[in-house]
Amino acid sequence: MTFYLGLDFGTSGARACVLDKAGETVSENRAAYADPASAQAWREALFGLIDDLPAEIRLNLAALAIDGTSGTLLAADAAFEPMAPALLYNDGRAADEARAIGNPQYGATSGLAKRLWLAKNFPDAVHCFHQADWLAALLTGRGDITDYHNALKSGFDAENLAWPDWVGRLPGSRWQQKVLTPGDAIGPLLPAMTRRFGLNPDCIVRAGTTDSIAAFMAARLTEPGEAVTSLGTTLVLKLLSETRVEEPASGVYSHRYGRLWLAGGASNSGGGVLRQYFSDAMLVQLSARIDPARSSGLDYYPLPAPGERFPLNDPALAPRMSPRPEDDARFLHGLLEGMAAIEALGYRKLAALGATPLKRVLTAGGGARNRIWAMIRQQALQVPVGAAIHGEAAFGSAMLARSGPQLLPH
Repeated sequence: MTFYLGLDFGTSGARACVLDKAGETVSENRAAYADPASAQAWREALFGLIDDLPAEIRLNLAALAIDGTSGTLLAADAAFEPMAPALLYNDGRAADEARAIGNPQYGATSGLAKRLWLAKNFPDAVHCFHQADWLAALLTGRGDITDYHNALKSGFDAENLAWPDWVGRLPGSRWQQKVLTPGDAIGPLLPAMTRRFGLNPDCIVRAGTTDSIAAFMAARLTEPGEAVTSLGTTLVLKLLSETRVEEPASGVYSHRYGRLWLAGGASNSGGGVLRQYFSDAMLVQLSARIDPARSSGLDYYPLPAPGERFPLNDPALAPRMSPRPEDDARFLHGLLEGMAAIEALGYRKLAALGATPLKRVLTAGGGARNRIWAMIRQQALQVPVGAAIHGEAAFGSAMLARSGPQLLPH
């Protein structure tokens, strides 16, 4: 038997998915961590998930790939040890650095602005890693590798597949890594890792991707106009397009996806807002009381805190979740409608910029299980909305481990 491992690192924990040679799932597991900025917690989750794999899988593991949250950066020493907690995807402390860059494509939460902040505050750091890069480096000993999905927000030119000269002149340019196509082989596991976990010594580690793109891969969409909305802690839109579209002022960007482009953006709205008010059990109970055919009469823009990335790029945008009705079901109805409106505005923005028009949407993430929310979203989007058969990013990373760069359109 031959097996392939995908590892997904998100904001609340990590997940593992193992596929066999035929692409069927044979094992899944997850590990939670309390602090998403703790690299030590990431490491414990990584090692724990590998250690928990059945011995037969570990001995016959042919390849693995890791995805991580986009725009999460970590400064580390020569031994890859973290020098401080990671700067998460929504960390806006690099506002001064973003102004110094002077390009609206690289705001305060961008990887590039964060890299400048880390260069100023940690001048002795030897490495600056994206989350997925650091985890792969622990397994391979290669601290000089990233992929073109994670590198995009750190200044990489995805169209010309090169670091621009102007990025090379910025502080922290010594941290520039070699950029691979997602799925390319980084190299074998360190011997110490094969011994520690009883892994196949011929197992290779492949260049990974971001969590939202891994979720898109899991949906197995191939046609321009098809899209995946990831309803996790945040709201992430990815539309398969023949045209690259960019509009930094609206938080719009395109990832290279083989010969095509994944146009989209990520809103700070999403499940993180719902969890501020409701437990999972309450969401199920209250959703059952909502009539999706009727409007709540509320006009919300749900955010967990001030600041938005897409479809409105405004770091000071205040949440709009009032007035709050006494009926919690109506309050939830308003929140779900508000998030559906944000999603619809996002896809309209992409089409207006020239992306392939939206044809259908599949849903990934925890929110895909909410049937009422799907009905509300279909009314707002005016295209078919369904749940991805495989919506987990870990499954997408396992597919990447199995197929390598051939998974992408070519």
